[in-house]
Amino acid sequence: MERTTQVIGQSGAFLDALELASRAAALDRPVLVIGERGTGKELIAERLHRLSPRWDQPLVIMNCAALPETLIEAELFGHEAGAFTGATKARAGRFEEAHRGTLFLDELGTLSMAAQDRLLRAVEYGEVTRIGSSRPMRVDVRIVAATNEHLPDKVARHQFRADLLDRLSFEVVTLPPLRARVDDVLVLAEHFGRRMASELGRDSWPGFSKTAEAALKAYPWPGNVRELRNVAERAVYRWDLDGPIDAIQFDPFASPHRPATVAPLAEPSAVAAAAPPVAAPPSSEASAPMDYKARLARFECEMLQAAMAENRFNQRATAEALGLSYDQLRHALRRHGLISGASTESVA
Repeated sequence: MERTTQVIGQSGAFLDALELASRAAALDRPVLVIGERGTGKELIAERLHRLSPRWDQPLVIMNCAALPETLIEAELFGHEAGAFTGATKARAGRFEEAHRGTLFLDELGTLSMAAQDRLLRAVEYGEVTRIGSSRPMRVDVRIVAATNEHLPDKVARHQFRADLLDRLSFEVVTLPPLRARVDDVLVLAEHFGRRMASELGRDSWPGFSKTAEAALKAYPWPGNVRELRNVAERAVYRWDLDGPIDAIQFDPFASPHRPATVAPLAEPSAVAAAAPPVAAPPSSEASAPMDYKARLARFECEMLQAAMAENRFNQRATAEALGLSYDQLRHALRRHGLISGASTESVA
């Protein structure tokens, strides 16, 4: 089934990546697309295929992270009947399905080393062998791969084959995150908002208010374009008033009734930013060797800081949460330099 996709953006960083992909599309060479989640890697893969001489042939998509390791090779290369338990009939792999077309391997960095070995042979010689068969078959496939990892680092850690990376990175297109495309935020929000209003059957598009636009531009967008789409569409369908949309909710899980969870240990810098002024820990502790005692002391210090922050720096509440007496907590805080010896606390 054909899909209608749109690539929207006007920022320089995004247009540069788009131009690079468009130039590489005409060449029958592998392309590696790199970007954070939600930046549109699959859209770029489709663009590479549609602008290539293979545009009228299959575009086969495989998410390498969506399958257990034991099935990846069977999905890529196919299998014969009886090759393994449950293989009741022969099945073509993704390479065969993509013959004369393009194979898009998403989340490439999750492939096991064994799968990488077989993928390397397929890329290098243009041959694949179904599991359970001894007869290789020729395939004509262009590979476009995508990842959100820095693969050279994985090569250095011996988690990715250097020779496979060399063969797949003829061209590398790195997509900028949305926080580097500030000029595109309102353009994309307007596009998603108008489309949602049309889907809801509304007669007109009120747009976003200046306050909402400022909030959209100030948000860091860790989920990138995919997150922006959800935020914009959610704002449109929830808005029942006349005039521009003025209510934006970035976190759909925000609720006074959400289940309580155990807060992770806070980074010392984050706790320090939220805490009231206290005496600084002795500088010698930071430079001490990280032996067993030093690591234990550091863990205890971080746990105390996190517990204090979670209990709004109320020492009696913190002591109760940690199962300590008030005096025990005070002694521990002084030992780690988190309060001065003469500090006091007013307890509500």
